[in-house]
Amino acid sequence: MAQTQNDFSKGSISRNIMALALPMTAAQLVNVLYSVVDRIYLGRLPGTSHLALTGIGVTIPIVSIIMGLANLCGTGGAPLCSISRGHGDNEEAERVMGNAFTLLLILGAAATAFFLLLKEPILYLFGASTDTFVYADQYMTIYLCGTLFVMISLGMNPFINSQGFGRVGMVTVVIGAALNIILDPIFIFLMNMGVRGAALATVISQGVSAVWVLRFLTGRRAILRLRRDCLALHSRRVKRIISLGLSGFFMNMTNSLVQVVCNATLQSYGGDLYVGIMTIINSLREVFSMPVHGLTNGAQPVTGYNYGAGEYGRVKESIRFSVGVTVLYSAAFWLLAMLAPGLLIRVFNDGADVLEHGIPALRIYFCLFIPMSLQMAGQSVFVSLGHSRKAVFFSLLRKAIINAPLTVILPIWMGTTGVFVAEAVSQLVGGLACFITMYFTVYRPLTFLERK
Repeated sequence: MAQTQNDFSKGSISRNIMALALPMTAAQLVNVLYSVVDRIYLGRLPGTSHLALTGIGVTIPIVSIIMGLANLCGTGGAPLCSISRGHGDNEEAERVMGNAFTLLLILGAAATAFFLLLKEPILYLFGASTDTFVYADQYMTIYLCGTLFVMISLGMNPFINSQGFGRVGMVTVVIGAALNIILDPIFIFLMNMGVRGAALATVISQGVSAVWVLRFLTGRRAILRLRRDCLALHSRRVKRIISLGLSGFFMNMTNSLVQVVCNATLQSYGGDLYVGIMTIINSLREVFSMPVHGLTNGAQPVTGYNYGAGEYGRVKESIRFSVGVTVLYSAAFWLLAMLAPGLLIRVFNDGADVLEHGIPALRIYFCLFIPMSLQMAGQSVFVSLGHSRKAVFFSLLRKAIINAPLTVILPIWMGTTGVFVAEAVSQLVGGLACFITMYFTVYRPLTFLERK
């Protein structure tokens, strides 16, 4: 019954996509609350709010790397499952999922050991000062103890969504995020744990989400089940998962790279104040880009399934729909960022210095947010159809090749403003390059396949 209901080659494309995208978008938004709520609460700690917020900002690159490792397995394996389901080969789909789970465990254990051993030099390298290191260290030590929980909940949830269970995938995230929102004020304020309390609340919440994911994927409702005989790694399968997952991995890694470069540059030119401002801007970017990720991730199972089934007209229709909705949403957020930047910043901190310097920085950073959304849409198409090399290239192009060097070069003449200008330039160039390439190398050729 579930197999029939989740046949994406039938029914309205827009309805199929939105049936997955709406709960996935809600899940993505709620997922961001894990870290953003921590920052909102810590931004209101009496006497130390500014330093605590900046300290948390220094840990963002490490969190991004861990999420990248989860994406390596999740966004690498889930589209392959969708394509296998489109071919009618559920056995291969289950083996892909089992191999992805084993990879998650191995990478999660390795990341935990690596960052715990090299925590102090890494945090200083990522922009910590003597005043903010203590907060970054407290948060990171506890957070790293829950790395496996984070990896499982983030990395295996795409396998629930790829089977068409968007609402179940949403519940995965909602359970954890709701628990995090409840536990944060209890641990931070009532138990007077401060930054440690924020980290502990996150770890407990991710642990609950991980248990939920595993119970569903090993239960009777799932079309594809996580079985012991599928866990043994197979070199060809692992290579395919990693090859396709590199796009999501490099997106997180390049985000981490740019955050490190930004924090270090801002610390040099503007001090802790500007590192704190960048923490706020990064938090807003996470919140407002998540619906785009939710929509594009919702389109991936539909696009991949129809591609595997040879329904090329429906593949084109799914691309048009997801790109159109992505651009409309991005335009709405862009308008909000341009007209009410102070309102957005006050959610985290209402200090006079933060508002004075943060408002112009935020406007520059988001002034070309719409072209950036075209990159998200384009890369999603590459991933859903298995074009891993193109997806990886454009992940690297915008952040590592354009943004990171400009972040170092422009401040020489423009000071701290150069850091935010570098982001805007990379959004325009990277977004247009990715979308135009997707149109001519993927969308147009589908027309010829459709005619055959």
